[in-house]
Amino acid sequence: MNIRDTNVLNVINEVKKVVIGKDAVIEKMMAAILVQGHVLIDDIPGVGKATMALAFAKAMDLEQKRLQFTPDVLPSDVTGYFMYQQKEGKSTYIKGPIMSELFLADEINRTSPKTQSALLEVMEERRVTLDGVTMEVPKPFIVMATQNPSGSSGTQPLPDSQADRFMICLHMGYPNEADEMQILMKRMGRQPLDEVQTVMGKEELLAIQEQLADIHISESVYRYLLQLVNQTREHEMVKLGISPRGSLALARMAQGMAFLAGRAYVIPEDVKAVFPDVAIHRILLNAKARVNQVTVEDVLKEIMTKTELPKAWNAELPKETREERKEGTGKEKKEDMPKENTFSEQADKEKQGSSRFGRKYLKGK
Repeated sequence: MNIRDTNVLNVINEVKKVVIGKDAVIEKMMAAILVQGHVLIDDIPGVGKATMALAFAKAMDLEQKRLQFTPDVLPSDVTGYFMYQQKEGKSTYIKGPIMSELFLADEINRTSPKTQSALLEVMEERRVTLDGVTMEVPKPFIVMATQNPSGSSGTQPLPDSQADRFMICLHMGYPNEADEMQILMKRMGRQPLDEVQTVMGKEELLAIQEQLADIHISESVYRYLLQLVNQTREHEMVKLGISPRGSLALARMAQGMAFLAGRAYVIPEDVKAVFPDVAIHRILLNAKARVNQVTVEDVLKEIMTKTELPKAWNAELPKETREERKEGTGKEKKEDMPKENTFSEQADKEKQGSSRFGRKYLKGK
């Protein structure tokens, strides 16, 4: 399946109507949705985190439920509960907001770890177990969570096991002056989500999700991916590196980026483009890093700089793919290449905003 035969680009364009100037973030979120991943958006209030999630739900005609996480939210407020019905003589399941196709967990790090952990089973196994009864969630099923930067008033960090279940962690930051001018001119007295049109059905989304697993990843690209991952585990400043779940997330995100570029195969630049987003919330720094004021972005930037891209990956492509590439120039067309979003470039952009990329963010225990 080629992206040009789908409505994926139409979905992206609809979301861009209400989220201005954040094209790279929108495309990565789209890639995560296509590979059945959950998304964590970490940034200050008011930059459009929830609006972006709701725009995706409307553009793809997904049933969405939203829950504002506060300190008094209980696990049953998320998963639902059984209530005894006296007339019927049995307990009936009262659905929680998690029983939706797109669940928006707003400010997830403002609630207790007990409530946060209510999402562990459903995010990994896509089912809810209550009182010994297991119930499947709808398909497709996507969790989008927003959180305020660590250290903000009233927040507490997600448990490591919870954070690891999010495929990527994205950061938006402040818009530049030109983009903010557009926001002011377009939204005075208007509801931006009213402009979003439904352009894709859930059946089409499910069909794309099933086929994306067939996007080819060559052995040399796998090897490059594992080199990045292993360096996070062996780095002298890192206490906890990327888990095997994180390795799988990196491979699947690379497949999503390849699909958005119109390719049926992954190239090393696909992996490099999403590595910071897959890694940033999974790495814990040790005491040595904190003493030396080394940040997570410093570690990732160092790893990406010293890890060379494989050069002979194209020789491992399937025969039919190599023949297709030879029909043209023998090289990928420029418009099919992924936009290289290196960690240093992303960090520079974020420093203009106020997400945790733009601060001396130390993630450790």
